[in-house]
Amino acid sequence: MTPVDLLGQALNGLAYGVLLFLLSVGLTLIFGMLDVVNLAHGSFYMLGAFAGLGLIAATGSFWAALVLAPVVVGVVGALVERTCLRPLYRRAVLDQVLLTFGLIYLFEDVVKWIWGGRIRSIPGPALFSGSVKIAGAAFPAYRLFVIVFGLAIAVVLWLVIERTRLGSIVRAGVWDAEMTAGMGIDIDRVFTGVFAGGAALAGLSGVIAGPIRSAYPAMGSEILVVTLIVVVVGGLGSLKGSLAGSLIIGQAETFGKAWLPETAMLIIYVVMALVVLFRPQGLFGRPLR
Repeated sequence: MTPVDLLGQALNGLAYGVLLFLLSVGLTLIFGMLDVVNLAHGSFYMLGAFAGLGLIAATGSFWAALVLAPVVVGVVGALVERTCLRPLYRRAVLDQVLLTFGLIYLFEDVVKWIWGGRIRSIPGPALFSGSVKIAGAAFPAYRLFVIVFGLAIAVVLWLVIERTRLGSIVRAGVWDAEMTAGMGIDIDRVFTGVFAGGAALAGLSGVIAGPIRSAYPAMGSEILVVTLIVVVVGGLGSLKGSLAGSLIIGQAETFGKAWLPETAMLIIYVVMALVVLFRPQGLFGRPLR
């Protein structure tokens, strides 16, 4: 493989890692704060892609879909948290697993009922329809946009979580939700906000992934396993862990498919196993209690 090919694969892995970050950061905060095993998180990614598809058809604008689709998915997430998950917070983990597993099929059937079961392509913005020359090789401009956009979102999230009062509340809730509630903070409202924000970020990932990976009902369940691996590698409740884990897994899977396509998934499982073996809480996760 030539240096140009290596650069191209590295950029593809970076673009894929950014998509995984937008998915995993919401999931890791939900795991860390609510202690909820949300297997339906990938479904919000799928809903974002199809909401974006519908909004592009209605408005003719990819940018309108990029703004509005995450809002729609965030509202759905808030409704799911308040009506379905809240009664299960003090129940066994198995109850949460069964409920969220059932939501996967519910959301997939809703999408099939509205859009059908076939794969649909999502048109990207005309502004990034061409390619850019990098080290003599042509690279799709839209993938570069995905990289820059995703890293910008990471910076914004870091500023919100590390530099604002809201971020302080979220970080406190991740570390000790009961103590946070004891300080007079409406933890139920925080729970809803975190869950809705995580769902919105997953929906945002679905919109920007659509022009690259298309939209189909099973896309959420397919990417869920990789997202869970990212959470394990990065560590629960950590923004840095989500970013680092996403970039590592994105590169591992991309180069694995290029070099050893039959064992691409095995490679990311090996990465996860090594992290769990030497650092069980993940790269940047809170210490195990």
